[in-house]
Amino acid sequence: MSTRTRLRRTAGVALVLVALTACGSQLDPATVAKASGQDGTTGTSSGTTGDAGLPAGDTPAAGDVPVGGEAPAPGAAGDPGAPTGGGSSDPGAAAGGGGKSKGKGSPTGGTKAASCEGFKNQTGITDSTIALANVSDISGPVPGIFESAQQATRAYVEYFNSQNTICGRKLSLVNLDSRADAGADQQAYVKACSEAFAAVGSMSAFDSGGAATADSCGLPDIRSTIVNPERQSCKSCFGAYSIRTNLIPDAASKWLAQKFPDAVKNAAVLYINAGAAPVNSKSMAAGYEKGAGWKVTYLQGIDVAEFNFAPYVQQMKDKGVRAVAYQGPYQNTVKLQQAMAQQGFKPDFFLQDPTIYDKRYVQQAGAAAEGTYVYAANDLFENTKNAEVQLYLSWLQQVKPGAIPNYYGLYAWSAARLFVEKAISLGGKLSRESLVGAFRATTAWTGNGAHTAMNLSTPSSPPCLKVIQYTGGRWQQVSPGDYMCGGVVDSGVGG
Repeated sequence: MSTRTRLRRTAGVALVLVALTACGSQLDPATVAKASGQDGTTGTSSGTTGDAGLPAGDTPAAGDVPVGGEAPAPGAAGDPGAPTGGGSSDPGAAAGGGGKSKGKGSPTGGTKAASCEGFKNQTGITDSTIALANVSDISGPVPGIFESAQQATRAYVEYFNSQNTICGRKLSLVNLDSRADAGADQQAYVKACSEAFAAVGSMSAFDSGGAATADSCGLPDIRSTIVNPERQSCKSCFGAYSIRTNLIPDAASKWLAQKFPDAVKNAAVLYINAGAAPVNSKSMAAGYEKGAGWKVTYLQGIDVAEFNFAPYVQQMKDKGVRAVAYQGPYQNTVKLQQAMAQQGFKPDFFLQDPTIYDKRYVQQAGAAAEGTYVYAANDLFENTKNAEVQLYLSWLQQVKPGAIPNYYGLYAWSAARLFVEKAISLGGKLSRESLVGAFRATTAWTGNGAHTAMNLSTPSSPPCLKVIQYTGGRWQQVSPGDYMCGGVVDSGVGG
């Protein structure tokens, strides 16, 4: 493969993933503290280094989860359901305070601390600190592509260190750059294996590189999300956003099928022709057909360097396509939607993955954004009633004023919370092996209500989603309840 071809493919994957940014409110810690009824100042951590479906009106599907850490598995007996909006009145969700906050929103998540008797220093642990590594794409074809994952991890470390320790140790963060390159990811994990106790909140477009390294040294690796099958096979690696390529949730596709029964019988699925997008899109198309009765009559990849989207629009018009689903960066979404508008092509609906839940998409798309649907497994940043989401936004601004929140940043925050809660619950028994075991026993992690329940025990896609729509100048949820829960369909593609 030529250097030019490799760079083109790398840039394609990077563009697909860099588009996963999201708009949201940017609240300062004092505002959140006041809203939660807990005023006070926020501490900092000297141990941190670097910055580096159902139609509307129907009842929600069974399996909605309550706010807080680990929830009952979707549909499990005794599931009490989730409060509307996923919010929490727990004052511990405030961004700091004069004393130690308590409860599920606190830095410890209200976890009962185990005895520290027998606690041992080991790789990454000294008398004073527990070192965590974050390995994310910072440089490369798109500089800063996943800096938000490091920012979010740092934000949680700061939050925790402001009030707590783990058996007398503060957390420290070692930021490593995987440079959107599998080789760099592998090199970073060699360093993480020798210098850090665990890796937390990492995000890379080429996370396959360090998979074998993390696995061989037994490094607990709780990532924002996992994007390559090799990482999914790593026994010590987990994603706070747990997904698997061949497993497609049917809740959103069924909701759309009930709302637009004729349109889904002649649907198009388009995607950026680079990286993981082709296999993910083909899996989605097969899953929607198998699980929700869609008929995909046009399945088409669009090259990264393509500027003329008119031929693809014309082909959809010729086929009489009535529903369009797209996977790719928001920049290309804008080009596609503008080409559709120029040719007077108006499908019954346009659906995209969460990559366009981004203020830059709205700014560039203008009127073309109106009516666009997005499926998501996490709550909206605009939901001021969700204390955990607002806590993330608050601390993100605390460590990096002006930083743009996005959903892989939110999952990196969730990963850091999960590490803390499991480490505290282990106490003197904390080791790499015991921590991996604790992650593997986690079957319904909600990140204190920031997202739908995730099963880390067997990597699988979550069955619960919500559908949001850009309408009237803002994003809003249009699906019923907190999350719609359905089945997970094995598409037979990418498994």
